[in-house]
Amino acid sequence: MGSLAHDGESTAPVSPELYVTLGLKESGKGVPEFPRLFSLLSSILEKTTEKNDRLLDSKKKKEIVTMFRGFRAPNISIKSYMERIYKYSKCSPSCFILAHIYIDRFLQQPDFLLTSFNVHRLLVTSVVIAAKFIDDGFFKNAYYARVAGVSTEEMNRMELNLLFSIDFRLRVDMGTFRMYCLQLEKEALECHVERPIQVCRRKDWIDNVEESKCQSALQRCSCGAV
Repeated sequence: MGSLAHDGESTAPVSPELYVTLGLKESGKGVPEFPRLFSLLSSILEKTTEKNDRLLDSKKKKEIVTMFRGFRAPNISIKSYMERIYKYSKCSPSCFILAHIYIDRFLQQPDFLLTSFNVHRLLVTSVVIAAKFIDDGFFKNAYYARVAGVSTEEMNRMELNLLFSIDFRLRVDMGTFRMYCLQLEKEALECHVERPIQVCRRKDWIDNVEESKCQSALQRCSCGAV
């Protein structure tokens, strides 16, 4: 298992309450079903994909086709897809912060654009890699593939492609982690995203989860291919 590295990088101070507000830490007053960061991160990704989709539609930019591109844009929203990944993978909320960082590292490739055709696959692959790097436990790729709505072979290839594309740079220092949290806070101020109303105790469904139970649940709730 990897970890968030502490280093001497100086960044703007982050209030401990921010981690609670984003859903990265429990407040002890009941935990939202889904972390608030999903609304904020999905808003950022949606703005990016909508901008790039318009750019491609205007033919001012030619799309670089990769294995992350689906045949069509999935019907499921980015936020709902995040919630699905979180619900069935049982990964920690911090995995989505790392996933955002990995996506940005992937986007450093010249001429690659994040669009509605590739964001879902790139997102789930980044979350899977993050879970394997920082979480104590994780599932096999065959299971993640069912959560993602892709084949196991595709899941394996996407994981390897992303790892090599970012040169296996999985380590994230605390300064970078805080910076991305502050970026979500800025998004909250701009969009005035309200906190989720429905709450429950996350530990009620995290503790003692058996993969077989998750698999049966997946059969009843399929998001379709992405």
